[in-house]
Amino acid sequence: MIRNIRQLSKVIKKTSSRKKYYHPPGTAPGTIIIDEDSQKPQIYLIDYNQINLVHQEIKNPEDCQPYLDTKSVSWVDVQGLGNQDILERLGQVFELHPLVLEDVVNMAERPKSEDYEDQLLIIARMVTPTDTNEGFCSEQVSFVLGKNYLLTVQEEPEYDCFEGVRNRIIKGKGIIRKQGADYLAYSLLDAVIDGFFPVLEMYGERIEELEEEVINDPTPKTLQKIYRLRRELVQLRRDIWPQRNVINSLIRDSSEIISDEVRIYLRDCYDHSIQVIDMVETYRELSSGLMDVYLSAVSNKMNEIMKILTVVSSIFIPLTFVAGIYGMNFNPDKSPYNMPELNSYWGYPICLGFMALIAGSLLFIFWKKGWLSHSISLKE
Repeated sequence: MIRNIRQLSKVIKKTSSRKKYYHPPGTAPGTIIIDEDSQKPQIYLIDYNQINLVHQEIKNPEDCQPYLDTKSVSWVDVQGLGNQDILERLGQVFELHPLVLEDVVNMAERPKSEDYEDQLLIIARMVTPTDTNEGFCSEQVSFVLGKNYLLTVQEEPEYDCFEGVRNRIIKGKGIIRKQGADYLAYSLLDAVIDGFFPVLEMYGERIEELEEEVINDPTPKTLQKIYRLRRELVQLRRDIWPQRNVINSLIRDSSEIISDEVRIYLRDCYDHSIQVIDMVETYRELSSGLMDVYLSAVSNKMNEIMKILTVVSSIFIPLTFVAGIYGMNFNPDKSPYNMPELNSYWGYPICLGFMALIAGSLLFIFWKKGWLSHSISLKE
């Protein structure tokens, strides 16, 4: 049993490990390393105020420069990290510190916030359910917030939870077009946190299905599902836990880029992160409890089997004793004490009837003592 669990743990670690991004020892600070599998960057610009709106795809990073010098809010969204030249040119346009650009490109960064005087760097993790609803995809999202602009960099274009914010800007819903870039950053960060709830809903359904499977028909595959679920919840906890500290630092730090009004909205975002953390911790406890229920169900199933075998053995022990005695074949002609029943006309039926009487008596005794009733079921 222990050997199987160890082998299963190795398989899960191998199949669910995240790609490692790191710089070789001795690499100079600010060095950019592009992953070969990354997609080519696509740059989208949304420049808006209460009256005007510009929404277009940008081919060259330098085309963003005219919009950064206006009083309107400019949101530049970069999707994909597959071209180092484009990223470096973006860094020049937005006057990014080399360490900021390194943190944006490095996909193994822990969620954090750093203040660079006239810019604020925010790194968060965005999660989305997979198409099969058997896990989630985790992606790093970087925010570079300036006075009148916001630069966002996403790892994978296909996983995007910003569509709702885009629609609000384009259609002019809410107050987003009346606010500054800091409110836009809050709206996107809130969308990132809200993206955890569909994932948690998916895990809630998986836990309910596993509970029914554990109680009704636990198998070794059930154990594998439980281990995979626990590992994924640990990864989900790693993604959301530091983001609570990031939002808390944005609320408490006295950065001039974020207004006091936006800090009030960030409190609501902080409450959502706490709610997500509470749900993750609850699901982790439930997944740990599933392991105990699985072991109890397997043990209860084994006890039922052993009870049936014990009852059958208890019935056949006296019958075997009687059959063994009459199978010794002593000669009754030599002595009247040598099994005279061998010459009896009704000896065989009487012996079978006596054995049936013994078996029936034992079954009646077991029934009266309640040994034949089912054990307490986990379903109850």
